[in-house]
Amino acid sequence: MSACRDSGAPRVPKEYGERKRGGKRGSKNDSACTETMPSVKRNFGPAYSFAMGGWFTVFFLAPLVIIVIYSFLKKGLHGGVVWRFSLDAYKGLLNPTLVLVTARTIGTSVIATIITILIALPCGYFMAKSRNQTPLLLLIIIPFWTNFLIRVFAWMNILGNNGFLNEFLMRTGLINEYIPFLYNQNVVILVLVYMYLPYAILPLFSTIDKFDFSLLEAARDLGATKFTAIVTILLPNIRSGIFTAVLFTFIPIFGAYAVPLLVGGMNSYMLGNTIADQLTKSRNWPLASAISMALTIITTAGVIVMMSLQKRDAQRLSAANGGAK
Repeated sequence: MSACRDSGAPRVPKEYGERKRGGKRGSKNDSACTETMPSVKRNFGPAYSFAMGGWFTVFFLAPLVIIVIYSFLKKGLHGGVVWRFSLDAYKGLLNPTLVLVTARTIGTSVIATIITILIALPCGYFMAKSRNQTPLLLLIIIPFWTNFLIRVFAWMNILGNNGFLNEFLMRTGLINEYIPFLYNQNVVILVLVYMYLPYAILPLFSTIDKFDFSLLEAARDLGATKFTAIVTILLPNIRSGIFTAVLFTFIPIFGAYAVPLLVGGMNSYMLGNTIADQLTKSRNWPLASAISMALTIITTAGVIVMMSLQKRDAQRLSAANGGAK
């Protein structure tokens, strides 16, 4: 058997080799083993991008287009929409009650996000310094194994009038009457922080784990306190992780629905609850769509601002590194 056949390379007709050599026959080896064609790799990139683009179109762009269209239509008499152009839905956004709910939603989201980041920073720092990172990561991920609503109901059993906390305080004699922990703004913030804390810990841990801790030791050697070293050295170098953690917590909190509904009262309603009420109770689909558009615009603006700040910090850091070189 010839060496060419043993090699397993693809063969081409003998005429192809003769034409390529100007019509002249080659040597004995050439006649026995003609030239081989290079193997061609198939590019499956377009197929993958087509599937991703179809998914993105069907489950994101199409619903968003429907919401935009509905927000410019008139409300139907018995629900739905009337296919007539109208700006009544956007005029309804100026309703004082809706403005109050929007302000409450923004305030709750900002406070819950700040508390979440303040708790996540030391947790991520401790995990990055620990030798037992895998068990700690497992403890952070375990809550995701439980259904979202089950965790909310667990908090209701803990904080309810007949819940664990009130029963404990009553039995120890610290209180004589039940304390209404539930159905107020504070418990909404508490449960929201608990729900979205892992979303802040994971990106912060990932960023802090790559930080060079010898820089903190050098700052301490130069006379800086531990707190000063963390504020002036650590935090500026983990800004990307902080930005990511803020986005991962603020956006879902801003659109929260189940938590304010289950553990909050009427004075704890957020925009997500208002949208649901407009769809199911008032059946004002244009107004619900307009509120959704406002919520989308606010969150998108926040993302753009955070991304621009992150890009500016990256450019400043690269410029500083270039100047140092």
